[in-house]
Amino acid sequence: MSECETESWEYSLHIPNDPRAVTICRRTLRLILTMHGLIRLVDTAELLATELVSNAVRHTKGPAALRVHWSAGVLRIGAWDADPEPTEPPKTPKPLDRLTDAENGRGLALVRAYAQVWGWQPQSTNGDRGKYVWCELTAA
Repeated sequence: MSECETESWEYSLHIPNDPRAVTICRRTLRLILTMHGLIRLVDTAELLATELVSNAVRHTKGPAALRVHWSAGVLRIGAWDADPEPTEPPKTPKPLDRLTDAENGRGLALVRAYAQVWGWQPQSTNGDRGKYVWCELTAA
């Protein structure tokens, strides 16, 4: 691992409830990972971040945020949104080839398929409520 890959770091990008913010998050994530020497994770990380942020923007009315954290060879990508309701993946997993062609309903199924681990947790800070949905990729 290079020196860039052994340092811990974290970024947060706060976004409005605007579908254009998904592209901004994806491009920002690509830049972050490239600058930290993690180009091999870019394609999968972009896919997962796009799905998480898209869900936050599409299914809530408030602001959202992309959070990216690197530590000990693990990349955590997360999306915060103002809706405290839990996120549920589809009950019946679809084959990956059907997921990548689907227009809707693929977000958490793709996250579950490509991430090593994922989850969500309720958030409450300074009276603000919401949830944080995250997933992790390892730099193997």
